[in-house]
Amino acid sequence: MGRAALASWPFWALASAVFAALTAILAKVGIDGVGSNLATFIRTVVILGFAGLILTVAGEWRAPGSIAPRSWLFLVLSGLATGASWLCYFRALKLGEAAKVAPVDKLSVVFVAIIAAVFLGEKLSALNWLGVALIAAGAVLVAVRV
Repeated sequence: MGRAALASWPFWALASAVFAALTAILAKVGIDGVGSNLATFIRTVVILGFAGLILTVAGEWRAPGSIAPRSWLFLVLSGLATGASWLCYFRALKLGEAAKVAPVDKLSVVFVAIIAAVFLGEKLSALNWLGVALIAAGAVLVAVRV
């Protein structure tokens, strides 16, 4: 694997998708006999430790005061949204099948496209919007069992 791949967003986005798939399967197995809120807490503690290790190894720790207040605000709001997402995701995994829960969770792609277009002014072409619609339709078709 070359440096170009490691510096490209598609590489990291695909890696994220692979790890997200593993997350769903491993969580579904791990949540057996554990409450969804406790499972979310355990996962969060592991992520916190892992992120701290990465910051330490990379030497990227910064003084809290060096981060702009606007960044703090939006990172805290993002953290709250992440926490809410994880709590809902683990509750859904506890109640449903991973093969149904994960596609519905991936409707976040559709929501991101809409919100990015409306609030961030990002432009998507007609072909891009077709892709968004197909993602939505695909998520629904995978989640519904007939």
